[in-house]
Amino acid sequence: MKFDVIVVGAGITGAATAYFLKKRGIANVLLLDRDEPAAGGTGKSAAIIRQHYSNPLAANLTRESIAILSTLSKEGFDTGFARTGYHMLVPEPMLEGARANIAMLTGIGIVTELQDLASSSIADLVNPEGVAGVVYEPGGGYADPVRATEALVEAFKALGGQFRGRTPVEALVGGATRVTGVKVRGETIQANFVVNASGPWAGKLGESVGIAMPLRIVREQDTVWEARPGRPVPEGPVSNAVDAIYMRPLGNRRFVVGRGFPKEYHDVDPNNYETNADEDFVSDVLVRLERRFPPFTSAVRIDSYASLYDVTPDWYPFAGPRTGVEGYADAWGGSGHGFKLAPAIGRRLADWIADGRTDNEFRRLSHDRIAQDHLFVQKYGGNRG
Repeated sequence: MKFDVIVVGAGITGAATAYFLKKRGIANVLLLDRDEPAAGGTGKSAAIIRQHYSNPLAANLTRESIAILSTLSKEGFDTGFARTGYHMLVPEPMLEGARANIAMLTGIGIVTELQDLASSSIADLVNPEGVAGVVYEPGGGYADPVRATEALVEAFKALGGQFRGRTPVEALVGGATRVTGVKVRGETIQANFVVNASGPWAGKLGESVGIAMPLRIVREQDTVWEARPGRPVPEGPVSNAVDAIYMRPLGNRRFVVGRGFPKEYHDVDPNNYETNADEDFVSDVLVRLERRFPPFTSAVRIDSYASLYDVTPDWYPFAGPRTGVEGYADAWGGSGHGFKLAPAIGRRLADWIADGRTDNEFRRLSHDRIAQDHLFVQKYGGNRG
């Protein structure tokens, strides 16, 4: 059987793309994964959802993703999305950048504001030293990354899509100018179009037919802590740009806590890397957590682990077809903030494939931006800006 579209990778981006291809009425869509939905980096994502980006495209995509996740939940596909609001602690050197960014976001209709810490709802949780202001975004929050991905896969299947887990794709079929299918267990599955949404494994997949893949794979660590009983804790996620950590609730007084920019990134082999967090990393995170959030003093360590980021040269995803390559589209390079962008990227990419065109805003995510020397530039906040 020849498929209309094969999507390789059932992380959040691949799952969303497959779902929206079926929503667009594409008849035969096959979603493949080497394991199960969200088994890679998606499942380890902190899944913080905030529209606070210095680029209007990323802000707009996150706004679309919020609507998509909300709609799926209302339709009975539980994504674990919680609209709790989002806070970011801002140091003095970032204050003017935050003000300018809030003005940009407000101008495109995203509700956000700069507050004094004393008037913020998290004032009683925070050591005020070094905090010049608090960005508050009431529409932000977080999701459950595994449930959200599984919801998209189930919605895809409900529309007649085919999902095959534990089916690693060994290579693309065709060449650098025309992709005609994929190779699975030595056999070819043909398709009119292949979407490479395989995250850290996207590079080897594209390179199997000579497609240029400017991809770094870096190891990313996180920790999970439980606050002591009787102490107040945040309702929603908090990005702490003063101490370069972030945190978001897991329920039952537990929070995933990781390091933010700036920090060192180490390149690894996606098939051979240390999946336990380093003890010096865990200790460093706890020091920063206790210093800024006194209620977490003597918090109990529940877990610590490492996963992967698939990183592009400008820390923005590649999504869309490429000039000179028929039958192929990129959908990889989340660079650590792909989760919140992915539902909207999946919808817009599906439209691009179905219609053969897209708007100029979304076209900027194409790999063509490399040849055009039109990379994204973060205006403030480092590679998360």
